[in-house]
Amino acid sequence: MPVAFTVRLVARIGEGFAHMDLTITAQGLLQVAGAGDAPVLLHPIWLRERLPDAAVLDPQTGQRLEEAAETPTDLRVTAAAHDGTIAFSDGFATRLPAGWLAGAIAVQPHQAQHVHWDGTLDAARFPCADLADLRARPAALGALLAGLDAYGFAIVRGVPIEPDGGLAFADLIGPIRMTNWGGMADVKAIPNAYDLTMTPRHLEPHSDNPYRDPVPGYILLHCLQNDADGGDSTLVDGFHAAAMLRSIDPAAFDTLTRTDVTFRYHDDSAFLEHQAPLIERNAAGDVVQIRYNNRTEMVGRLPVDQLDAYYAARAAFWKLIAPVSPLTLQFRLQPGELLVMDNYRLLHGRTGYTLATGSRHMRQCYLDRDMVGSKRRLLQPA
Repeated sequence: MPVAFTVRLVARIGEGFAHMDLTITAQGLLQVAGAGDAPVLLHPIWLRERLPDAAVLDPQTGQRLEEAAETPTDLRVTAAAHDGTIAFSDGFATRLPAGWLAGAIAVQPHQAQHVHWDGTLDAARFPCADLADLRARPAALGALLAGLDAYGFAIVRGVPIEPDGGLAFADLIGPIRMTNWGGMADVKAIPNAYDLTMTPRHLEPHSDNPYRDPVPGYILLHCLQNDADGGDSTLVDGFHAAAMLRSIDPAAFDTLTRTDVTFRYHDDSAFLEHQAPLIERNAAGDVVQIRYNNRTEMVGRLPVDQLDAYYAARAAFWKLIAPVSPLTLQFRLQPGELLVMDNYRLLHGRTGYTLATGSRHMRQCYLDRDMVGSKRRLLQPA
């Protein structure tokens, strides 16, 4: 039976020196303990797959060179030396830089916490910035995107009041998402409207395009004119609503996470369809996406008891997000302002308006989720 043993690694980290105890357990795991810290067990394969060794990771790209699935599943750490060199049971050996090892055992920072809010959210807390400042200072853009991640929306001011003015902001992040309607699209009342957004009618809270796969990640709504009677913007924090439903009616929450429904859009140029639940969770059980679109959602012909449960759960969720709900935030966009919305989290809508005294003209486009997340991570403080 192998016996555990320990060596002490002393090395320079940053401006000073630190020591770490490397212990090989009887099971062949590597246990690492920094001064005064609780020991951390590292699985041999987990360790091997990310070793900062040119034989494992390409030095230029950081991408793995070894086929990880071919690593022996009974791999063990068999030796460790005072300079940080370790050996594995398949004969591979490498030296672990102390700084890298310290990072490997560091407590993983929590992801930025979402700030849940309701209709009482003060406008002074809205994440907002001027376009000129975002163009001049990358740190300002990083701060705005951090606010967008926390609250699910942000407002950019000073955007050119011209048809493609919204691209001045979008281009700071990446290419816009192209759809069957093109890139930038009008949101204004027109004759023979092909969608209810193109009428003066009020719009209930909804997420955009749940019939696409993937669903567009972020909506950019740029105000060109907004002097009609009515036409205020409304937002609901879908994650907050889902958390409330989970608390007050767990069975309804569970039903909406387990029942796939069909979202469909069909016209002369496109037939788009996708099946997914109204509330989606990740493997850890966290809510990661809300899909709510009354205009395009149809549930399948499920057994009667399942339909009863679904309709009751949907009604319970609707009571939380309906326009009269205290969760609804209402405000008015001004010309030159651009509203950025997380389409996986927020449910947006508007009050109805009349054209007797003015007009309401918005331009809209989408950004994919990975582009926004990439830019935010690139700009976040070290």
